Amino acid sequence: MTPPAASPVRHMLLTLLGLMLVALNLRPALTSVSPVLRRIGEDLALTTTGQGVLTTLPVLFLGLAAPLAPLVARRLGMERTVLLAVALLALSLLARPYLGVTGLFVGSATAGACIGVMGVLLPGIVKRDFPNSVSLLTGLYTAVLCFGASIAAGATEPLRLLFSNDWRPALGFWLVPAAIAALVWWSQQGAKHFPKSVSAPKKSLYRDSLAWQVTIYMGLQSALAYTVFGWLPTILQDRGVDAVTAGLALSVSIMVQVITAIAAPWIASHMRDQRFMIVLVVSLTLLGLAGCIYAPLSLLWLSAVVLGLGQGGTFSMALTLLAVRARDADTAARLSGMAQGVGYTLAAFGPLLTGVLHDIFHGWQVTGIFLGLIGMVAIIAGLGAGRKLYVLDDRNPTA
Repeated sequence: MTPPAASPVRHMLLTLLGLMLVALNLRPALTSVSPVLRRIGEDLALTTTGQGVLTTLPVLFLGLAAPLAPLVARRLGMERTVLLAVALLALSLLARPYLGVTGLFVGSATAGACIGVMGVLLPGIVKRDFPNSVSLLTGLYTAVLCFGASIAAGATEPLRLLFSNDWRPALGFWLVPAAIAALVWWSQQGAKHFPKSVSAPKKSLYRDSLAWQVTIYMGLQSALAYTVFGWLPTILQDRGVDAVTAGLALSVSIMVQVITAIAAPWIASHMRDQRFMIVLVVSLTLLGLAGCIYAPLSLLWLSAVVLGLGQGGTFSMALTLLAVRARDADTAARLSGMAQGVGYTLAAFGPLLTGVLHDIFHGWQVTGIFLGLIGMVAIIAGLGAGRKLYVLDDRNPTA
């Protein structure tokens, strides 16, 4: 059954609402697990390794599914693909807590794949339906994404207590926003959209240097982000900060990301290109990291805030590049698939090598240098990606 066709104004409002609801669902499946991970391990007899695999699966499948999104969208259309993904996300979040160990792992992997598909298609939809507000809307849905991540991380444990100390309904609760997003997307299926293409693209993005610069920037800023999410509390505790304060420092850093998630793309949209803003936000990220690793602990909160301001901007600028470096919605979706698929795979090496370096050198000093090198290469890639050029454009200057 297909809903009736919507008027142009109603369609735009539904699309905008749908974008925000989808953005809200791009992280809760990932961030809702860690608060109750110990309870899950105890109830299901999962080893520490098993718990680690559980937290890694969604991120892994997010990257693996990302390149598939443009292929499916060319067959079904962007809206139907997003609808299918968000509906399947809701089902996986319902099944994940209640089907034993197998269901837990399969549901987590499926949720990650659905998030990967939706995250890839959002820049293309923004590019197509809101071509004059790409930077503003990218910042807005990035802020909503951060909000969804923080709410799920903070509310899952209270939900477990509310549900008689049972982690299963606490995890299952997060199907509710996914189901709401699915209903909103279903309601706009009758609207007229740009026709979908069934022909394969003639040019490969993997042969385009600008596309690789965008991809490398996306991957390296993600490597810094996942390293912070995974290791910052440990780094601070090793420096003598108590566990509660270390966790609170990470929370503060995440919360202030919302500021630059909105502001950085909007300010950059009033500049000639995105290069200055990319250099600024990556530099703030490196300054904040250096403060957390090397500066006196009296500067901890300042360092955490600077780090958050930097990382909110680096992520929203990465998403902005996916839209503004493409001339049309289909190319934006393909670029998003490449950048997020390859980029998130590359990003996995950040936290992994951080742990390896700590084990080898028994401290965080060398790790800080390693993260600084990642940031410097990210700036170099960003200087290329931030130029006012388009991928697959014969008019681009050759290197």
